[in-house]
This record gives sequence, C-alpha cells and structure tokens, in this order.
Amino acid sequence: MKVAFVSVVPSPYQRDLFRALAQREEVDLSVYYLEATTPESPWPQKTLETYEQVLRGFWFPLGSGRCYLNWPVPDLRHFDVVVMNSLMSVTAQWLIRTQLRYKPWFFWGERLGQRGGLHARGAAVLHRAAGIAAIGSFADEDYRRRFPEPRHFCIPYFCALDAFLATPRRARNDGHTVFLFCGQMIARKGVDLLLEAFQRLGSSAQLLLVGREAELPQFLAILPVDVRKRIVYAGFQPPEELPRFFSQADVFVLPSRYDGWGVVVNQALGAGLPIICSDMVGAGRDLVKEEVNGLLFPAGDSAALAEKMQRFVVHPALCDSWGVASRQQAQHWTPKTGAEKWVQTFQAVLDA
Repeated sequence: MKVAFVSVVPSPYQRDLFRALAQREEVDLSVYYLEATTPESPWPQKTLETYEQVLRGFWFPLGSGRCYLNWPVPDLRHFDVVVMNSLMSVTAQWLIRTQLRYKPWFFWGERLGQRGGLHARGAAVLHRAAGIAAIGSFADEDYRRRFPEPRHFCIPYFCALDAFLATPRRARNDGHTVFLFCGQMIARKGVDLLLEAFQRLGSSAQLLLVGREAELPQFLAILPVDVRKRIVYAGFQPPEELPRFFSQADVFVLPSRYDGWGVVVNQALGAGLPIICSDMVGAGRDLVKEEVNGLLFPAGDSAALAEKMQRFVVHPALCDSWGVASRQQAQHWTPKTGAEKWVQTFQAVLDA
C-alpha cells in the first residue's frame, strides 16, 4: 500500500516510527515535512531518509502558533491513504480540501484545544476524515465526542528506547533522592509548580533540570539560596545524550498544566524510573499505572505534587520497585509496535 504522512517537522520521535514503517514490506512510505526545524524544537538536523522530504515554503504567525504555506505541494492523489499530522496551516487545508477530497485520509494528532475562530473552522474538516488516529486515550475520548463521524483509532507515540533500556540507573548509596524534569522550562510545563513543590522537601531531595532555559531564571530567582544549591540545570541536550541524564535520576516528574502527550514519559519508562505527572499529561493516562510505576496529581496543585514527591523521599525503596515496573512496561512501547498498529489501521480502512 502506498502511504504518505504530512507532518510539521522531522522530530526524532516521529522519525523512529517512520523508520519502522518503512521497513514493513507491505508499506511504500513517503513523508513530507512543512519545515526543517522550529525554534520550539531545536533538535540537531539529521540526514533525511530517501522516503523523507522537506517542502519548500515559509510560515507566518497565527495566534501563538506558526501557519505554513508550502509550494509546490506534493501530489497525494496516487497514494492509497494519507495521514495529516497538521491542520492549522494553509498547506494542510489546501491538501485536504482539494487533493484529498475523494481520498481516504487520516488525521493523527494530540488532543485539540478548545479554541474557537480559525482553529474551530480549521478543525471542522475532521468531520469528513476517513479516520482519526488519536495520540493516546486522553485525545481519543475528546475526538470521539467532538467528531463522531470518522472511524477512531488510538495510536500514541512510540519511540526508540533501546539506549534508555541499555543504560544502568545510578546506584542510590548517597542518601539523596534525585528528581528529574526534562522539557522546556515554561509555565505550561509546570516548572514553577515543580520548584514550589521541591522547596517543601528536605535537604535529602535534589532536582536535575534538562531542557531549554526559557523562563527558568525568573522561576529560580524567587527561591532561597539553600534550595537553589540542591538544583542542577544541565541545559538543552540532544536526544542521544538524554539516556545519560535520565540514568542520574531516581524519579521522573512531568507537572505540566497541559501536555497533549509527552514523549519524555516514554523515555522515563525506558530509563526504569518511577513517574509522577499531572492528570493533564496525555502520556500519563496510558503509561503511568497508579501505585505500580508512578503517581498522578491534579494539574496546578503544587501541594499535591510535593506530597507525591515526598513519598519517594520517605520510602526510597519505591524508586527501585516501581522503576522495574516502568522498564518492564517499556518493552511494549517500541516503534515496531507502533508500525504494526498503523498497518492494521490502514488495512481496516482500506478493506472497509
């Protein structure tokens, strides 16, 4: 079957899936990106595979996002099925409303925001999609309610975890519990909440921060000096360096006020870490099993977050037993598994 994906940028995590799909004998894959890189996702640029192509074009601001206009657009009419990973762009809307008007196409995405105006009109095309592949159950529930007409599938992010699985965790013999956050240091990610919660913990707790600095200086400025001394900021790290930093931690924390998915939770599984995340993190709904490999807390509640973190300080043995449960679960979250889900989804729609 001839399959095309239209995505925004060559993220390393999507590329893990595309690589696995390209290895399937029944799939003839093409991938088109609207842009080579974005300021929000400054991954090092890697050589594209033969089935990948960055389209020529430009972007302009649309609200808080970027809207793309690419030309020439690829001819998608000869593909058996097309997957759109973008809706809010001139390019995506043009392809959907012209070339894909009589072709089976999917939308694959995280949970959409509830904004009106242009976003609502852009999302309206989902009513006539052949299928919606939601990135996780958090998104799937919302798509089924808002767009009942298409067929619905739940296909979360599956990324390569081999390097995380192969990296031993640190030996905990120093009496400290090290918490790790990895991501942009911004309010949406709940970094301010994390620092507020961390301040409530005792001197045996340490915090390792990895990611773009963004708003971190202003968050740190209000903390007492003795608390700042227990925090290490390692800066932004390329994907291949992340296993080394995850291995230095005992517990992973993602306190986002909102996160459609959160691939770092997949990575924490592979690293064998127990996970604390808010109930507004999509990946938490599917990857965190309460009291088995992690804990959830109400988004925005720093006191509740501090209480969850304190459990690992008081009961450090949980870091080991729940970490083992995470690593066992990681065996089922490989790109190969994701590729199989996509092949089954394509066949289900084409055979209908």
